[in-house]
Amino acid sequence: MRRSTVTILLWLVITAGLVASATGAGFVAGRTSLAWLPNLPGLPASASLGQSSADQAGTPKALSAVFAPFWEAWDIANEQFVDQPLDQAKLVGGAIRGMINAIGDKHSSYMDPDEYRRANAPLEGGYEGIGAEVDITGDYVEVISTFPESPAEKAGLRTGDAFIRVDSEDMTGIDGNEVVRKILGPVGSPVHLSVQREGEAQLLEFELVRARIAIPSMEAHMLKEGIAYVRLYAFADETGSDLRQALQNLLANDPTGLILDLRGNPGGSLQASVEVASQFLSQGQTVLIEQYGDGSRQTISSLRGGLATDIPLIVLVDRGSASASEVVAGAIQDLHRAQLVGEVTYGKGSVQNWIPLKNDQGAVRITIARWLTPDGRQIAEVGLTPDVVVPLTEEDHSAGRDPQLEKAIELLTAQPS
Repeated sequence: MRRSTVTILLWLVITAGLVASATGAGFVAGRTSLAWLPNLPGLPASASLGQSSADQAGTPKALSAVFAPFWEAWDIANEQFVDQPLDQAKLVGGAIRGMINAIGDKHSSYMDPDEYRRANAPLEGGYEGIGAEVDITGDYVEVISTFPESPAEKAGLRTGDAFIRVDSEDMTGIDGNEVVRKILGPVGSPVHLSVQREGEAQLLEFELVRARIAIPSMEAHMLKEGIAYVRLYAFADETGSDLRQALQNLLANDPTGLILDLRGNPGGSLQASVEVASQFLSQGQTVLIEQYGDGSRQTISSLRGGLATDIPLIVLVDRGSASASEVVAGAIQDLHRAQLVGEVTYGKGSVQNWIPLKNDQGAVRITIARWLTPDGRQIAEVGLTPDVVVPLTEEDHSAGRDPQLEKAIELLTAQPS
């Protein structure tokens, strides 16, 4: 990977505030010539890049006062720090990271060139790891959900578990993508995880053996009570068509009701969420509203041809129901199509776009929009509160009980068919 000159890096810091994205497909920004700093990499450590040189050359006039302390701090670091010369690229990368962090949005971040290259490197041999969907946006990587029969599920990892150490290495301050790549590994190899769990005073220790992870899309079958049951594990490209086929098969059995289980579903494709919701809603009903930074909104409506628009319905959710799961559940709840049963959902209701910086200088992940429910409710950081709250305790897990599913069956059985 080639390293571009610090002139490019510096200009990216300056122009980042001008970046605009109306559709999430890319970005545009006005730029003046970069010829004003052609020889920076060869300058001696004492060379000055202070406010005066920035004013004379490339800092937009409207931002010169804003950037005055930046250039002043740059000069101080390069002229007065005891150990010279400083790595100019690292300084600029740190400035970009600090700027994005200052936005205060945990879903927006910066990856330097090395981090971005490793995060996008192909995983040879397919997906091999522990079988957990995770949130990489917090101080520590946290579990959103685990896949059925995966090492993570068998070991007892739970939603909200935070990875504090991986193979005894402290993950404090480590980029979430790097943490994930440390957890991934060849089939049969061990990984030791030190986990912080809510309510536990001490870290929990887990020894897992990595496996090849087959990510299921869904399962569907009839329950003995004559109720159809569909569980979605993710929102992939084929989920909408798979669900439609499953519903055709289930409805042929003339069920008295249907349970849509979105527990532990971390989300996925927005298009898939619309296709799924459309199976339970009449055509043209609002599924979600996207709200952009300029205040504009776009309403996304249900598609025609839903197969299960009238059958009595219950939707199961929990802390692991995130993103696209919350879009579907929020629409069904707001439109009074069905009750939600379970626990408050995760609260991931925003849209991010990874924007690679020019000349292989890493990438910025930025939140470009928020998802709102049809009634305009905010999902991000709040989640959805079920109509019927039913906790699932550790004791329930250990005993193999599922009081949430039992409550859904109870509610459907009590409804007139």
